Amino acid sequence: MRSDAGRFWASRERPFPASAEQAGACRTVDADDLRELCQTIAEQESLAEVAIPQ
Repeated sequence: MRSDAGRFWASRERPFPASAEQAGACRTVDADDLRELCQTIAEQESLAEVAIPQ
């Protein structure tokens, strides 16, 4: 999504598990441009992957 202010937003369809959220993974993120948004999404997915027990 793109806001009226020109920022890009993304939100996961499914929430992260509670353990990932407690570790700091955010379901919805924003950024100034698409490149930064992709980086931010990757960071959140990485946080979640580390936090979720195997």
